Amino acid sequence: MKKFIKTCKFIGVLSITSLAFIACQNDYNSLESDIEGIENFDTNSDKFAVVAYNKRVKPVQTNNFPSNFLGIYNDPIYGNTTNEIITQVVPTSTNFDPDFGTDPEFTHAYLTIPYYSKQKDSNGNELEYDLDSLYGNTPIKLSIYRSNYFLRDYNPATESAGQQLYYSNNNEFGTPSNLGELLYYNPTFKASASEQIIEEENEDGILEEVGRIAPALRVPLLNPEISTDVYFWETLLFDKQGMPELSNANNFKDYFRGLYFKVELADGEMKGQAFMLNFLSSAASLTVYYNNWVDGEIVRNNKFTMNFRGNRASTITLDPIATSLLDNANNSADTTNGDTSLYLKGGEGSIAVVNLFQDQAELDEFNLLYKDANGKPSRLINEANLIFYVDDVASSLLIDDDDANKKQQPNRVILYDIKNNTPIVDYFYDLTTVTTNPIDSKLNFSSILERDGDGKGVKYKIRLTEHLNNILLRDSTNFQLGLYITSNINEISNSYVLNDGILDGIPVGTGLSPKGTILYGSNENVPEDKRVQLEIYYTQPDN
Repeated sequence: MKKFIKTCKFIGVLSITSLAFIACQNDYNSLESDIEGIENFDTNSDKFAVVAYNKRVKPVQTNNFPSNFLGIYNDPIYGNTTNEIITQVVPTSTNFDPDFGTDPEFTHAYLTIPYYSKQKDSNGNELEYDLDSLYGNTPIKLSIYRSNYFLRDYNPATESAGQQLYYSNNNEFGTPSNLGELLYYNPTFKASASEQIIEEENEDGILEEVGRIAPALRVPLLNPEISTDVYFWETLLFDKQGMPELSNANNFKDYFRGLYFKVELADGEMKGQAFMLNFLSSAASLTVYYNNWVDGEIVRNNKFTMNFRGNRASTITLDPIATSLLDNANNSADTTNGDTSLYLKGGEGSIAVVNLFQDQAELDEFNLLYKDANGKPSRLINEANLIFYVDDVASSLLIDDDDANKKQQPNRVILYDIKNNTPIVDYFYDLTTVTTNPIDSKLNFSSILERDGDGKGVKYKIRLTEHLNNILLRDSTNFQLGLYITSNINEISNSYVLNDGILDGIPVGTGLSPKGTILYGSNENVPEDKRVQLEIYYTQPDN
């Protein structure tokens, strides 16, 4: 049976000027010259079957993420995904070889890492914000430890001493032997959208407000007693004045190896909260406050400031339910006919492999229809799309009447050339890049999830017009494609995948996303009106 379906023929009249413009845009110069002077054209559409099936994503590189999720993300299908973070801490440039002065006395230490937020209004003297990338409203158990694990810059096991890669399954970060002193603990932590108040001591030693910053994870750190009357921060800093440990960044990173952020479900809870942290913000810091003495007078609010410009990595732990579901989908994937349901999940999750013209006969048929006997294009491809419908049966939990569940459906997907680990060419043809609000970026290439009147997801549309033109006109290889969830369609730098002979990497935007969904696949058991198909709209002379 042919896997080609011809539908929706209608007649249109196009001006030669308009057609010439489109032809130039798509390198159809030969077609333009052949049909010059003809005013009537048929505008038709074709549908070709594709094969789409599930593929598991193995552990993914996380030490190149621009931001990091922390917390427990709950998905109604895939359960809880736990994100923990390890990060180096480095003194700012003015804090190497510090002079702590006479009789330095520790007063307090604060950790500040901004959330992603937008100012929405002001309420009297207070500004109000909305938090981006915040999921869930259930408290979590948050612990912050000194880390004993050294994050290397380079991998000594490689011949060229290439970059050291750290992957999402590196549970060694959080083993007891790699956790030092406990510096913060909150059994019921929740991210707040409120302004954070900065306080310093006044001349009487009383804390008073000196400023405010946008919402952040801003917490006071403990000063644990290491031994009798010997305390953490004094030992870490003041006792090392004039020594090599505080003289440069490399020495300091080996001496104080950073922080580990550990999260757990709060007692009695089945869900949690996850949020994105901006470690690279200029406001992100670990600041140790101390007083000292000058000419017999106390000097307050001296600061030793550190930032997070060193190495940083995340661990991603899936719920056993998700692991079983995604592994089963991968192991039972029908690579010949495609799967009935496509399980997509970001991070160490799952993608869909998409094969166009899987059989050579199908590719030959496509070439026969769109080229003449001399190899010249006989049809002008105006637009080509892949439509992926949300599987409203398999994902009924995800698209129920719970508004929170509806909001968790990922808004964007991206189509990649798996072989070359890059978006298909249509991504680069789309000039609608929006850096300030990525949800509105590249909308010609990949539409935002279309939703019905109740807010439930219906379908995604991916445009691959130029990708097909490359196959048809430029003899480009018909490589396997991959459909990925993405948290930021602008983030296409590569995160490597561990020990996978087919999938070398995924885009950072996919690695960062905790979200998941289920789409209809290409198997013949899928209703035809929901089945993944390649739709081509074309124009040809009405001979």
